[in-house]
Amino acid sequence: MTDKSASFVYVTYIRTTPDKVFEAITKPDLARRYWGHENISHDWRPGSSWQHVRTDEARTVDLVGEVIESDPPRRLVISWANESQKDDPDQYSRVTFDIEPQGDMVKLTVTHDELQPDSGMLNGISKGWPLVLSSMKSFLETGKGMDL
Repeated sequence: MTDKSASFVYVTYIRTTPDKVFEAITKPDLARRYWGHENISHDWRPGSSWQHVRTDEARTVDLVGEVIESDPPRRLVISWANESQKDDPDQYSRVTFDIEPQGDMVKLTVTHDELQPDSGMLNGISKGWPLVLSSMKSFLETGKGMDL
């Protein structure tokens, strides 16, 4: 049995609305502007697949998964795996986006769990999520994301 006890949690406050945060995660044209990738799903409903696709000419699929829970604009839960490891169930982790209004701001909590301790995925997302979410915050507050 694979140990999947590791997790990573990141909380940020963004001066925007819950709808705009949810759209920034799920609308490919918006994610492209702060992430350099598009998050693509047919309908973002439970059971639907999703892909994390580079915006370069090759349109490489880096990550894949399934929508586990979707309650726009409050919550989105997805499974997450490297495309190259998609056939190995032990390689999937889970990402939960909790979006809560806080006055004229939104509290966004991203929990990435069901990770293998000391794995490459844990190492990568521990560096990646703070960059991506800081870029999202900049994009939603100023219209310009960071160059990632």
